[in-house]
Amino acid sequence: MNNKRLLNYNASDFLTAKPLELKQAILASEGRTIMVENVPTEGLFLNGVSNAEVERAAGADMIMFNAMDLFDPYILGVPEDIPNSEHLKWIKEATGRSIGVNLEPIDMEADMAENRDEISLGRHATPETYEKANELGFDFITLTGNPGTGVTNNTIYTAIKEAKNHFKGLIIAGKMHGAGVDEKVMDLNIAKKFIDEGIDILLVPAPYTIPHYQEKDLREIADYVREFNEGKDIKDKVLIMTANGTSQDSSDTETIKKIGLASKAGGAHLQHIGDSFSGICLPENIWALGQAIRGYRHQMIMLAKSNKR
Repeated sequence: MNNKRLLNYNASDFLTAKPLELKQAILASEGRTIMVENVPTEGLFLNGVSNAEVERAAGADMIMFNAMDLFDPYILGVPEDIPNSEHLKWIKEATGRSIGVNLEPIDMEADMAENRDEISLGRHATPETYEKANELGFDFITLTGNPGTGVTNNTIYTAIKEAKNHFKGLIIAGKMHGAGVDEKVMDLNIAKKFIDEGIDILLVPAPYTIPHYQEKDLREIADYVREFNEGKDIKDKVLIMTANGTSQDSSDTETIKKIGLASKAGGAHLQHIGDSFSGICLPENIWALGQAIRGYRHQMIMLAKSNKR
């Protein structure tokens, strides 16, 4: 098994890493990995280049496609002569990065706090979409919910076991906000349920991104995870990903840095930053997050390395 830190990954490492190698690489990077979200069917941030390429150029190590219909896997910005079924392959080669997708375990009985947003079947978390994610070549899936979709912690919990039976890559699970549902987003008890079900990465809100969730709440979960991981192989360990996915991904850079440092100090192994600014994260905020949690040296090395390596 390749035990490189993700900080030292070349494009060829991202494109060939097996799931557990990627997981170990994140762990070995000690809280300095950045996952960036984007909606691949939204308008382009810059003409002539895909949003994923922009995010990679700003410092993304991992890219998560959001609101993507896996039965129509179109990515805006890919050359027009590339068929939809080959879009992901092209993006992976163009960015030289690990690419995943958000799938949503909808709860039709959820106690909604707002009007429900109906989504296409290709965005639902089902055996069919897990298998499609394998077929397309995604490196990871994230079981979570967009605003108003009606995803609950119970349906995420149920989906984890099903996903493990079908999907071959890393499985991330948890809520970064309410997803339109009137329930607690995350606490230690919720975290324990997901961990016991065998996830690879636990998604939790970043401090300051939802009400009633602060640094101490993250630390409580992180302390439990550290103890849980003792003596285990990487296959059975759980990593923590904090998520800034409640529109604060488009806050000023000082806020981005504060959230990033609080997440790292609180025990996050990797950090997510969202796509609320027109389906892409502002490049300057990806840069600011990288500057805060890994410094100029590692930030520039990751950006400067050619995909030929």
